Order: sequence, then structure tokens, then C-alpha cells
Amino acid sequence: MSVTDVVAARVREWVGAWPERPDQNTLLRVLRFLGQWRSQMLANTFVARQGTVIHGGIFRGMTYLDHVTEGALIPRLLGTYESELHPHFEAFVDAGLDAIIDVGCAEGYYAVGLARLAPGLTVHARDIDEKARVACAELARRNGVADRVQIGGEFTPEDFQAFAGQRVLVLVDAEGAEGAILDPARGPALAQMSIIVETHDVFRPGSEALIAQRFAPTHDIVRVEQQPKTFDLPDWMRSLTHLDQLLAVWEFRLQPTPWLVMRPKQPPAQS
Repeated sequence: MSVTDVVAARVREWVGAWPERPDQNTLLRVLRFLGQWRSQMLANTFVARQGTVIHGGIFRGMTYLDHVTEGALIPRLLGTYESELHPHFEAFVDAGLDAIIDVGCAEGYYAVGLARLAPGLTVHARDIDEKARVACAELARRNGVADRVQIGGEFTPEDFQAFAGQRVLVLVDAEGAEGAILDPARGPALAQMSIIVETHDVFRPGSEALIAQRFAPTHDIVRVEQQPKTFDLPDWMRSLTHLDQLLAVWEFRLQPTPWLVMRPKQPPAQS
């Protein structure tokens, strides 16, 4: 059976079990499921028409994979994925770094992309999922940066101490575990590190407030919200329906998952 056949069978099963008047959440479940199906169909078309080279954004030209370990593929291929963060990544790289730590690296969109963006820099990519680590290694190999992307499993707050005194950018996307990872009481070196963290109150209520409270004494914090996407369409996408164009940049978020961009506070100037 094709993916479309499987999706159609699942929808028929759901609809067959509906009460006479299904509620909004019941309908939303089907809408979201069909949206994910359509997103995958668009990704398949992208790969068939132009391969797996990222079309735009700060990682333009990066050779990608034809699958992801989590989330939506086509926004990554288009280069619109989490584009709200692009100016911040560029600013951190331009300011100079000694290392990048990517906790929750998945298949390596950022680990490999940032290794390409900052030649000569080592990226420490960590994920507890073995499939993600294997995919990240393959992505690093395809892009010629395997020697600068060091891949491993769990990363604890104490592990930040190995990077004390260095100019480090920490990226954390841990699906609700960010509060356990970003604990300056256990990893004091975090006080001098730049941090971008995706917060997931949807999975662990209060995570955003907890992290902001912990780092307010040592960091200047900017809250970044998801924004509408504007991007350069590949030619073949210009004839697609508006709905398809919208679905192509949808990132499958259940609810808003804002980012905190945190820069260590500068000491006051000496008079």
C-alpha cells in the first residue's frame, strides 16, 4: 500500500467511529493528520524535482536527507525551517566562537548546517536517539564535515564544564527536557555561554519561565516567536495552490514553542 492508501484507510477508520456530531478536537485531529500527509507529498515532489539540496536560507546549498527523524521535511529543504533564528545564528557566528554544542541534534540540520556556516569550528552534536545519531553522521559525511561534527548521546549539565572559558554557542531542542539540561547550578560554565533554546510548555508547563528565571541574572534574554514565512519559491511551486504553499512551510507545531535567545551580560564599563 502507498502512503496515501494508508492515510485514506486511517481516515475512513476514524470517520467510521465518529459520533453523530463530532467535536472540534475530533475534526482537528483529522485535519492535522491530512496536513502532515500533504506535507510529506510535497517533500516527495521536492526531492523528485530537485534532489535534497536546501533551496534557501542560511544553509542554502547544503545537501540534506530525504527523511527526518522528527517533524516536517519540506521546510528544511526549502530553508524556511525556524527561519526566525537565522539572524541570531549569523550574529553569533560573526562575533566569533570556539565551539557549538547542539543538544537534541536530530538528523543534524543545525549541527551540520552550522559546521558549514562556520568553517574550522567543531560542533558537538548530542541526541539520545540512536537513529538520530546515525542520520546525523550520514548528513555530516555527505557535506564533508564529519571531522568537525562530533556525535554522542546524552548531555548533562555537568558536561558543560568541559567547555568553561570558551566562546560557546549552546543550542537546545529537547522536547520538554530543556529545563533539566540548562541547569546553571549543576553547570556553572553556562553563565558565560550564549544559548538558543526552544521552549516546550506544551510538553512541560512552566519550562519557559523556569529557564528565563534561571538565566536572568547572567544573560540578556530575547524571546523569539514564530513568524509568518516569506521565501523564494522554486519555480515548480509557483503554480501550486495557496494551501500547498502554506503547508510547505508548516513545521508541525502543536502549540507555540517560542525560543529564548540568551547572551551573557557584558560587565559594566570601567570609568
